[in-house]
Amino acid sequence: MVERPHDVTDTRKRLRTSLADETLRRVFDDIVVERPTVWVRAVGGSLANTGSPDRTSAAEAAVGAASGLPGRAESSLPPAAALTPALIDAAEDRFRWFAPLFEELFPETRPTGGIIESAFTKESALASALADEFGQPFPADLWVKRDDALAVSGSVKSRGGIHEVLEVALGTARDVGIDLSEGPTAFLRDEVRARIAQRRIVVGSTGNLGLSIGLMSAILGFSVTVHMSHDAKPWKKSMLRESGVDVVEHATDFTQAVHAGRAAAEADPAAHFIDDENSLSLFAGYAVAGRRLAGQLAAASVVVDAQHPLTVYLPCGIGGAPGGITYGLTSVFGDAVRCVFVEPVSMPAFLLGRLTGLDDGIGVAEVGLGALTLADGLAVGRPSGFVGKAVGDRVAGYATVTDDDLLRTLAVAEAAAGLR
Repeated sequence: MVERPHDVTDTRKRLRTSLADETLRRVFDDIVVERPTVWVRAVGGSLANTGSPDRTSAAEAAVGAASGLPGRAESSLPPAAALTPALIDAAEDRFRWFAPLFEELFPETRPTGGIIESAFTKESALASALADEFGQPFPADLWVKRDDALAVSGSVKSRGGIHEVLEVALGTARDVGIDLSEGPTAFLRDEVRARIAQRRIVVGSTGNLGLSIGLMSAILGFSVTVHMSHDAKPWKKSMLRESGVDVVEHATDFTQAVHAGRAAAEADPAAHFIDDENSLSLFAGYAVAGRRLAGQLAAASVVVDAQHPLTVYLPCGIGGAPGGITYGLTSVFGDAVRCVFVEPVSMPAFLLGRLTGLDDGIGVAEVGLGALTLADGLAVGRPSGFVGKAVGDRVAGYATVTDDDLLRTLAVAEAAAGLR
């Protein structure tokens, strides 16, 4: 839906009025003018400024009155009760079962026994350089999780996408009677790949999730279609096509690309749609990262407790990857870990959804935002309602940043620590 100017103005006024206090209104004012902002909530689940039922209802009424539509659409969200330790245990087991295949396909995983994981490095020089660049103190105890170097697709979205493809592959093998008694390397046999190729995996993406799902699906032999929004980078489309993935380009935003992918999959009985908005399987794959990071912290002798809290800054688009990681980390450390979601100033979808209490019932276009951002992997106009409801109370804070500051940070990271 494209908002007319007077609709945007009216929606902004009504939403602002619905907010409970001046702190919330200040953050909202920053959001609508694309000014970098920070919203820090109280640690421990009862976040100050979290949406109460009264505030949520008021916000829904504000959106409905302005647009003529209900503030919250009906949806089939997975129940938050489905998020259990057993779900994450099962995801870890799948990654472990497939490890011999990853060792075969990705030599860089051999030192870790086929486990797809990224390095965790202390970067004190980077902390000092960032303090000099931005004129603000940075803690010297700064660590970087190198998901940019993950095998297959190199992004924070990789584990979730890879995990769901693995789960679909096992289900497909069971459905068509493929013998996996020899283990995961059975997927390398030509006759197995020929049968797998009769099934199609479909996903909508701004790029990074599409890369992980497209590349992993193609490796296992699936037919794959990735529906990509207008802000996806050309090199990501090229990489997918070179790997035999069908790429469908849309002159629309991420949400519309996802809807197009879902519709295409529903029309194909041999297709499985990977739903970035509502997938428990994606979420479980992301949550494994949180658990593994806890292990890396322990291995590095980093103490995390009430006296030594850990703050983790996570890039946020639709919310799945940071939400899953937050779930994994808070399941281990509780209130001793403080997860902060970081979004572009032009696409603060998750922050807007949480601030108003509407979650996926509000999109950035409805308040006049949505300009393109260099952070194409975060270019999402409407957040996951499932993630907001499932882990919103575990998120300690939110921040928005400009493209200029992202580029400055990248330049400093490369100069000070060789990070690209």
